[in-house]
Amino acid sequence: MGTPPGYRPSAWVHLLHQLPHADFQLRPVPSGFAPQEQEYQQALLLVVALAGLGLGLSLIFIAVYLIRFCCCRPPEPPGAKSPPPGGGCVTWSCIAALLVGCTGIGIGFYGNSETSDGVSQLSSALLHANHTLTAIDHLVLEMVERLDEAVRTELTTLEEVLTQRTELVAATRGARRQAEAVAQQLQGLAFWQGVPLSPVQVAEDVSFVEEYRWLAYVLLLLLELLVCLFTLLGLAKQSKWLVIVMTVMSLLVLVLSWGSMGLEAATAVGLSDFCSSPDTYILNLTREETGLGSDILNYYFLCNQAVSNPFQQRLTVSQRALANIHSQLQGLEREAVPQFPSAQKPLLSLEETLNVTEGNFHQLVALLHCRGLHKDYGAALRGLCEDALEGLLYLLLFSLLSAGALATALCSLPRAWALFPPSDDYDDTDDDDPFNPQESKRFVQWQSSI
Repeated sequence: MGTPPGYRPSAWVHLLHQLPHADFQLRPVPSGFAPQEQEYQQALLLVVALAGLGLGLSLIFIAVYLIRFCCCRPPEPPGAKSPPPGGGCVTWSCIAALLVGCTGIGIGFYGNSETSDGVSQLSSALLHANHTLTAIDHLVLEMVERLDEAVRTELTTLEEVLTQRTELVAATRGARRQAEAVAQQLQGLAFWQGVPLSPVQVAEDVSFVEEYRWLAYVLLLLLELLVCLFTLLGLAKQSKWLVIVMTVMSLLVLVLSWGSMGLEAATAVGLSDFCSSPDTYILNLTREETGLGSDILNYYFLCNQAVSNPFQQRLTVSQRALANIHSQLQGLEREAVPQFPSAQKPLLSLEETLNVTEGNFHQLVALLHCRGLHKDYGAALRGLCEDALEGLLYLLLFSLLSAGALATALCSLPRAWALFPPSDDYDDTDDDDPFNPQESKRFVQWQSSI
């Protein structure tokens, strides 16, 4: 298989590709990328299920820890006002966990950006490849139309003018046959014409999905950032109601973090399987979607000396035919114009058409070479298998740090708010407020004394 320029499977691709794959019955599954196979789908779903198992275990651990804290806490001695020993350690451990979560959020933003850059590179490569394919079809159509127009008008007019000279009419008809042969050969070069697969549509679909994926992760990252910041604020202000609300929000974000971790892990494993050997899958998929022959697909996807250009014969025949037409027109110009001055105008028009056709032909030869499309193929693989995969791994690290930090915070927050002073709810009330319980108590005592 030919390796696209500038692309080599990274160490992460090899490492993730070597991970064992198993179906729901825990039977080994080949690690080759085969998303259409049920066993391979089960292997990826099993990776998601492992994240679900991690979520379940973390929730059980948190529940057991909180039940033990609530039910097995030793009774406080009556009149005790000092906080129990270890209270400061609990608060600082919660703060440290939240700071780790904030670090993970920064990693998540970077990973989200890297993934978006990789997908954007993939979309750009698809659009550039579509531009090349469209240019090929356009050049072929333009040249065929020019040659057909020349056959219908200039060559027909030239035959009528040269009717008295049989040998000149024969030469003109020979040029006509050559032009028709070139047009027929050129029509076979527009290999993408009529293909149902559109790179533009694929690029638009990929960009559409990526836009919503990027937005979903930004919202998740901002939600966790707000939870961490408001939790730290609640601990600093010793506001019990704020800490309770953030505890509930932390539980929600914990579930979302484990869910995103499962999706990221499954996507990273599947992407590494694809990137370890992308040519085989891409060739088979493109052949099914386009109906193109293996010779054409191998030429553009592999682009090495072992694969010959499937259009070389058509190009050679067309180039020779154009050269023959050019020499025949020069001969007609030397022989016919002195005797038939009216033949000069169609001959000049034919020369102009031939020059434009030859220029377009050389441009078509350059576009049909495998270098351009193979370069786009390599750019798409680099965007998907390097930047996008690296971003996914950073997002996976974010989810892991987030899950650990939030689980630690959920275990620490109830113990932390238990240490808050009971007058927390009335610290900010005005002393002259009649609804202040302390002021109400003094008012009742004053009435009793009267």
